[in-house]
Amino acid sequence: MPAPRCDETAAWAALRRHFDDSGRSFDLRQAFGAEPQRFERFSLEAPEVFADLSKNRWSEATRALLLALAQECGLAERRDAMLRGEPVNTTEGRAVLHTALRAPRGTAPFSDTVHDMLDRFLAYAEQVRDTASSGFTDIVNLGIGGSDLGPQMAVPALDAWCHPGLRFHFVSNVDGHDISPVLRRLDPTRTLFIVASKTFTTQETMANAQVARAWFLAQGGTDLGRHFVGVTTNLEAAAEFGIHRTFGFWDWVGGRFSLWSAVGLALAIAIGAEQFRALLAGAHAMDRHFAEAPLAQNLPVQLGLLDVWYRNFHGFASRSVAPYHQGLRRLPAYLQQLEMESNGKGVDSQGRPLAEASCPVVWGEPGTNGQHAFFQMLHQGTDVVPVEFIAVKRPTHDHAALHSMLLANCLAQSQALLWGKSTAQALTESAPTAAPSLDRAVLARHRSFPGNRPSTMLLLDELTPRALGALIALYEHRVFTSGALWGINSFDQWGVELGKALCHQLLPRLQTGDASGLDSSTAGLLNRLRA
Repeated sequence: MPAPRCDETAAWAALRRHFDDSGRSFDLRQAFGAEPQRFERFSLEAPEVFADLSKNRWSEATRALLLALAQECGLAERRDAMLRGEPVNTTEGRAVLHTALRAPRGTAPFSDTVHDMLDRFLAYAEQVRDTASSGFTDIVNLGIGGSDLGPQMAVPALDAWCHPGLRFHFVSNVDGHDISPVLRRLDPTRTLFIVASKTFTTQETMANAQVARAWFLAQGGTDLGRHFVGVTTNLEAAAEFGIHRTFGFWDWVGGRFSLWSAVGLALAIAIGAEQFRALLAGAHAMDRHFAEAPLAQNLPVQLGLLDVWYRNFHGFASRSVAPYHQGLRRLPAYLQQLEMESNGKGVDSQGRPLAEASCPVVWGEPGTNGQHAFFQMLHQGTDVVPVEFIAVKRPTHDHAALHSMLLANCLAQSQALLWGKSTAQALTESAPTAAPSLDRAVLARHRSFPGNRPSTMLLLDELTPRALGALIALYEHRVFTSGALWGINSFDQWGVELGKALCHQLLPRLQTGDASGLDSSTAGLLNRLRA
């Protein structure tokens, strides 16, 4: 029998009573006043990541009830089934083994196959990195979704480890405004294109690949087989395109979990084989933590439990991710796919409608840019949005004063969300830019902050390949945790299919103008686009 869904458990009913009794009115400021050891009690250490969870709206009693929920939902058993390679992706009948991609040889399913492919594409990456011999100066990754967001996020994150003689470009959008400015900057004799599509049929990727090939040939490019490489399992289609060097991955690797495979080829070229293996080692260390740490000290589990607590009890519909490191500027976009494509579901794994809300909206920008954009809403808006800060202790640049300012801003935003500012405090302050005629009491209300707004701080010592690997794996396992409690299949993405199917039907209509059978809005827009 499958484990019960979270809302069908005794623990869920107990959590509901607890929320009504004390969770709804929980005040972080009072909690910090009453609990001198709160920081120590609600901090956790995992491989490469320290987490301060003390500024979240939960108590020891909340945490105990959430742990009881995890146990009643069989979280540990579901986790172990995934790691063993059981077909936990039930709607597609597949195993889910992205963890096998970063496990040492001989310690996970499909180990020889995984490591043979790893050795192959890392050896090729080293050949490309030898720019004196390869002649390459520019690497263009053509992919979309998981075949784009992972390497596009990780390459700038690990800039300090990137090859100084290579430039990296990422093209994903079928909009020609994406690829055109990239091609203008390239020399065809010194460019390598990576076409990343498991099936070699992905609409956007193959359209961009056709444009790139046509450009390459029109610019006098020769030896297409040397300048185009495929990350695909469709060898026949790749050969028809003109690609003869390919690296594959497997149906038990979902696109949004595929950075660790040959999909990470652009990253492997950027940082080299040794550092790519360090990335894998960091992720594997987090895998072992997720598999072995008791649930009460298990960081991915604790974060996933908090997500359920906030989404289903407090009703918080979104979470903001604020990395205070410019290298992580693409992390929020990467996490949007990882979490919302995984857990943005309306039915459970048995096809039953969910009785409770599932995935929140995940969004964000790097600090300090976000402070001058959406932080106004976070501090004084009518919605409470939990914020996830990511800080890095040591930079990889020499501008110590800038880094101190960055970290001070990060701590200050977290502190401001917690404590806020009362109207009485605002009354004691001057505001030089305020209108002189404005009543002081009215001005004070404008300048007060409610506080009691939750946040999490994830702290890395340094943004190394190993640390980035651990951080990404942490988020993967967190998504699994919340999805398992909601009882959903986090590893399919049927919601992506309908729009793609309709696009195939509408594309010829844009050429012919045939609007028969369409709703009036779609027909009217189609005709206006053709006019």
